[in-house]
Formats: sequence, structure tokens, C-alpha cells
Amino acid sequence: MTIPGSWYLTLAAVIFTMGALGLLVRRNVLVMFMCIELMLNAVNLTLVTFSRMLGDIGGQVLVFFVLVVAAAEVVVGLGIIVSIFRRRANVTADDLHLLKG
Repeated sequence: MTIPGSWYLTLAAVIFTMGALGLLVRRNVLVMFMCIELMLNAVNLTLVTFSRMLGDIGGQVLVFFVLVVAAAEVVVGLGIIVSIFRRRANVTADDLHLLKG
């Protein structure tokens, strides 16, 4: 029994929508980063699904590049969050003006 590719694409759409809504609604920077990671993982699921459906390995190779970009984004983002968190107890997206020096 195999699961059709449309189910994976539907799951990816749901995950991407949850990430996009969370990014737009929440103000906590850590939650915003988690929502961005959800959106990137939904894209990865879509790429792997199309790669499997088309029988091409190019989509799976592209997933590795997306994972590298996501890892770099997390490193830079967490560095910014830690620098803000050292100055204040809570971290929101409105506190980015504190980094001006």
C-alpha cells in the first residue's frame, strides 16, 4: 500500500499555512523562527514529494541546500536573539531597534 503524492502535498500545504499564520500573528522572535523553520520544512517535503513522483533526484539534492540555508539562518537569528535577550528579559520583534549600538 503506497500513499499518493497528493497527500504529502496537502500535508505540506497545511504545515506551510500554519507556519505563515504563526509568523504573521506571533510577536515572540523564537516562535517566529520556529514558524520559519516549519515553512522551510514544508518546502522540503514538497521538493521530496515531487522528486519521488517525477523519479528525479534533483529535488532531493535541493533539499540539502535548503537545510544549509535554514541552519545558517538559525545561527544568525539566535545570535541576534541572544544579544537582545542580554539587554532585556523578553524578546519580541519590536525590540530590534536595540541593536543600533
